[in-house]
Amino acid sequence: MFSKACEYGIKACIFIAINSYDGKRISPRDISKEIASPQAFTAKILQALVKSDIVRSYKGAYGGFEIDKSKLAKIKLAHIVASIDGDQVFSGCGLGLEICNENHPCPVHEKFKKVREDLKFMLENTSLEELALGIKSGEAFLKT
Repeated sequence: MFSKACEYGIKACIFIAINSYDGKRISPRDISKEIASPQAFTAKILQALVKSDIVRSYKGAYGGFEIDKSKLAKIKLAHIVASIDGDQVFSGCGLGLEICNENHPCPVHEKFKKVREDLKFMLENTSLEELALGIKSGEAFLKT
């Protein structure tokens, strides 16, 4: 459903959020190690997240990545997905057809439309804070 970059981006944001609760900035190397992503690929993803004002980047001896704790409840998964994958997940055809709409539907158009609507609702109503707290409490896991 999401690109590999988007999956890594979501995981990176959760990991950064968890550490931001404790006032820690995380290096790109530590992020890529935690989410099992190549370091150069992780760096590109982090750049997109910084550009979208989801994550903050600091240089120097005490540098790294963090997310303002006061923003964690406001940052929704939809923001992260849009910053990396755009809005294609909300409007794309289930079969990847270039033209797929009410007037020219693909075979799964109506069923996939419902899936897209449910996904959009979930992404717009799930905060980064909710996910980070789930990891911190041990109710959910970021890796196997």
